[in-house]
Amino acid sequence: MINILILSCGTRNKIIQYFKENLLGIGKVITTDCSSIAPALYEADKYYIVPRMVDIGYLEIILDICKKENITAVLSLIDPELSLLAKNIEKFKKLGVTVIGSNYEACELALDKWKMYNWLKNHGYNYARSYLDINDFYKDLDAGKINFPVFVKPYKGSASKAIRKVKNKEILDTLIKNNQDLLIQEYLDGQEFGVDCYIDMITRKPVSIFAKKKLVMRAGETDKALSFIDKDLFDLISKFVEEVNFSAQIDIDVFKVKGKYYISEVNPRFGGGYPHAYECGVNHVKLIINNLRGRKNSNVIGNYEENIYMMKYNEIMIKKAD
Repeated sequence: MINILILSCGTRNKIIQYFKENLLGIGKVITTDCSSIAPALYEADKYYIVPRMVDIGYLEIILDICKKENITAVLSLIDPELSLLAKNIEKFKKLGVTVIGSNYEACELALDKWKMYNWLKNHGYNYARSYLDINDFYKDLDAGKINFPVFVKPYKGSASKAIRKVKNKEILDTLIKNNQDLLIQEYLDGQEFGVDCYIDMITRKPVSIFAKKKLVMRAGETDKALSFIDKDLFDLISKFVEEVNFSAQIDIDVFKVKGKYYISEVNPRFGGGYPHAYECGVNHVKLIINNLRGRKNSNVIGNYEENIYMMKYNEIMIKKAD
């Protein structure tokens, strides 16, 4: 039996459904969330309402669930929890549980936008100019190295939270005055792409990449997109994930500006747009299961049809209160 525990499932119903489809007859899906009205909970074979991940004793509760449910592997669908799992990988190993995710250093790098900016800069990748010090920004503004508008976002954060396009000095000064933990970033005026990549957990090589042109965004997530194939983009992503030493599922946002690709955001987990990949036949859940069975995956990068639209729409779940 392959039993997979999915933490902080929230509203990611499709991900739970995909795991159930692929584990039919060979295992179970168990979910957790800190909210009893997280709809994805109820897609699973079994679920647990747990404390918030920052609460004392949270990890011990997760480890107890692993023991009770004979869990084979665990993954999280929120960024801050990825580091928690990676940091405690040995505790899970002692229980025979595989953490589906990247190492601690890679998770922390992805979560910290300032660190990622410096990593990209130091490793020869195209990058959006970024500033933690507003005085450094104004020096470059005066020197003509950067212009308004700019993006302002927390330097540590996920899920496109609190990202704002700022068009002038007055608004920028107010934002920085009220929050010292903001990153000022060059506005990349170009086509945005979303990339779903799977790095084989045995060979540590990227074996599957799916790319989509983002057409419409809503609440920080891709609302409408079009599947896209470009070898140059695949080569860039392959090189990047290997150099950082990511593992398993990675979600990457990329901009193309004046013919050049710029890596923007990196999330070492299933992204909100992954259903587009899955419905186009790019089955990273199956690749995970293969690895958990000790099987290496073949390279299927770009093995999907181009120009397939994804169009999100709202669904509801009805459940009687306990």
